[in-house]
Amino acid sequence: MIRKIKTYLKNAYTELVNKVSWPSWKELQGSALLVMVASLILAIVIFAMDLALENIMEFIYKVL
Repeated sequence: MIRKIKTYLKNAYTELVNKVSWPSWKELQGSALLVMVASLILAIVIFAMDLALENIMEFIYKVL
């Protein structure tokens, strides 16, 4: 059982070091910027929806 775990860990390490293609620093920065912009846009959309629904609910409660 322990031998299987050792073999698995050794193979996983070898794959991560030799077979995985890691992004360059420039690619990583570009991806991070894209994620930040997309998150900001999504937050603004959710904020606008929340504000609109709040105003609609206030109007409905005033009418009733």
